[in-house]
Amino acid sequence: MAKEFVKVVLKSGKDQSLLRFHPWVFSGAIKEMYGKPAEGDMVKVYSNQDRFLAMGHYQIGSIAIRLVSFEDVEPDYDFWKSKIESAWNLRKKIGFENNPETNVFRLIHAEGDGMPGLIVDFYNGTAVMQTHSIGMHLIREELVKALQEVMGDHLKAIYNKSEKTLPFKAQVKSEDGYLFGGPDVSGAHEVLEHGLRFKVDWENGQKTGFFVDQRENRKLVQEFSKGRDVLNMFCYTGGFSFYAMQGGAKSVHSVDASATAIELTDENVELNFPGDQRHKATVIDGFEYLKDIKDKYDLIILDPPAFAKHRKALTQALKGYKRINTRAFEQIRKGGILFTFSCSQVVSKEKFREAVFSAAAISGRKVRILHQMSQPVDHPVDIYHPESEYLKGLVLYVE
Repeated sequence: MAKEFVKVVLKSGKDQSLLRFHPWVFSGAIKEMYGKPAEGDMVKVYSNQDRFLAMGHYQIGSIAIRLVSFEDVEPDYDFWKSKIESAWNLRKKIGFENNPETNVFRLIHAEGDGMPGLIVDFYNGTAVMQTHSIGMHLIREELVKALQEVMGDHLKAIYNKSEKTLPFKAQVKSEDGYLFGGPDVSGAHEVLEHGLRFKVDWENGQKTGFFVDQRENRKLVQEFSKGRDVLNMFCYTGGFSFYAMQGGAKSVHSVDASATAIELTDENVELNFPGDQRHKATVIDGFEYLKDIKDKYDLIILDPPAFAKHRKALTQALKGYKRINTRAFEQIRKGGILFTFSCSQVVSKEKFREAVFSAAAISGRKVRILHQMSQPVDHPVDIYHPESEYLKGLVLYVE
């Protein structure tokens, strides 16, 4: 017997984005619901002319439905398994299967892999899963089973880290912990990226434990670092710092407000460059540190946490980006290189660039763009969902 789904009808004209395969339905686009879906329920979406459009998980909030299919299908176990297979096949094709140099990558990138509300990062045999929607949270057991079946011997454990990512309005509790396997004392918490070794703390660290999305941008820092004095602001576990050292930097200073992050940075430096005196790590607020570093550095990396997690914070976020980049422009040495990033999804590439341009104008320095950066290939962007291109960055030459 076919399962019954609540029917959601959109207002006239509000079907256009779905006809272009955009995977979100906003609450203001809904005309009527024939039934009362619980949060996380699968619903079917129709146009005002009663044409089937798509199906997805219902959720309280501005984004009311996150679409998982534009076909009228039964979203059963095989449906989810096929999506995970598609995601894994892509990663295999781009070189992440049995890669001797890199064993950490994003396995499932939400909308980019047709699974809105789900992030899975792979760490040397352990998949760390984050559900950002109630719908994905409710089917987590199916997802775990499918991941095991698809990944086979590649997968040793699955850790759920969704306690802080589920929507608070849902009043659903999720406890972080292993859903399959467990911690491996033989070193599963150590990963390789481009041959460099990193200790990752997915139980207590930020995000899933490591900023997987900066992998290729870290590699680019290596290319610019030879003979330079490098400052890595908001360093977290020091990723950019090790690449700078690998690239032949004269000195590398890592700065973060978190003592735990700095502790892990020091451990990671020792893993890769034991006894190397070029590196120094400092626990201090980033804005405070940037007050007085005049002519001390000729390569600065600004990779702050998301200044805006929702649109209401956009104006303040842009002020923050302008402020921090102004300080870097004012104090970097002549001929210096600035790597500057935003990981806020609500900050567009254009708005971010405007903030950086304003900072350059305030500083009065001559600035040229050398590179424009984004997220790597394991963070694919659905061509119909440009919002999933959340990471943006610039490499700037400052005269």
